[in-house]
Amino acid sequence: MKVLLTGGSGFIGRHVLRALQQHAIPTVLAGRQKPAGIGDAQFIACDLLDASSHQALVQAAAATHLLHLAWVTDPDVYWSSPVNLSWVHASVQLVQSFCATAGKHVVVAGSCAEYDWTHSPCHETQTPLLAQTLYGVAKDATRRLIEAVCAQHGVRCAWARIFFPFGPGEDARRLVPSVIRALQGQSAPFGVNAQTARDFLHVADVASGLLALVQAPATGSYNLCSGAPVRIGDLVCELARLLQRDPSPVLAQASSRPPGPPLLSGDNTRLRSLGWRVENTMSDALALTIRAGMATNHHNFVATHVG
Repeated sequence: MKVLLTGGSGFIGRHVLRALQQHAIPTVLAGRQKPAGIGDAQFIACDLLDASSHQALVQAAAATHLLHLAWVTDPDVYWSSPVNLSWVHASVQLVQSFCATAGKHVVVAGSCAEYDWTHSPCHETQTPLLAQTLYGVAKDATRRLIEAVCAQHGVRCAWARIFFPFGPGEDARRLVPSVIRALQGQSAPFGVNAQTARDFLHVADVASGLLALVQAPATGSYNLCSGAPVRIGDLVCELARLLQRDPSPVLAQASSRPPGPPLLSGDNTRLRSLGWRVENTMSDALALTIRAGMATNHHNFVATHVG
């Protein structure tokens, strides 16, 4: 097995790359940005949105497995960015090139945004697909096209619908790091939709789920989720407990965001059938996230004031 990984410098991708390295799985990383700690022989510089570069990329990588994570992820724009459409085309063309170059197995990151959110928990074979955003529609369209391409070439294809990942390296504008900063007094308190429940999953468990899909002869769609939704208000309270802070400055604020569905969670039975398990409890995962943030802040302080 040899894996061609895209999006390896991103939030989830960095943890996936670490998991692949820990399992001694030969990996080639493709993208515009080379992550720290990866040798020159393991990285191919490539603009993945330029489909004309894909054939040379897959030939140079000579990989048996493709794990495609790259996509537009900026929290401020990804729901409606027209770049979603560019990633549909680029993703399909990449898979086409991979399949035509003796590739054997494709795993692609999808999203819970593909589902009809009036149904929960979401199940791969029972819940309707009815995306309400350009991002969700683009992901679902990509899945349909990639599955058709893989079927045409006789290549296995697994589609991972990722729910709400969090953990070390997450964009500071997302929910968990934003709440941590507000509770620590590093930013102004803001309101949350405390009564809504979401299916959060620590990024290390996301990475192990993607690794399971790479290692198993997996085909079709798989929910990558905890299966144990948490009220956002409870998440704020648990973060406050771990930080020894008062949650009321956050919980007393009215949210400026629409609440969305009261419950959004997934059924992970299909992924668990491959032997995958959630390793981190919510409390442990939040504690790990806090410690990682503190370590990063300390490193940055030392680098700024001593280096």
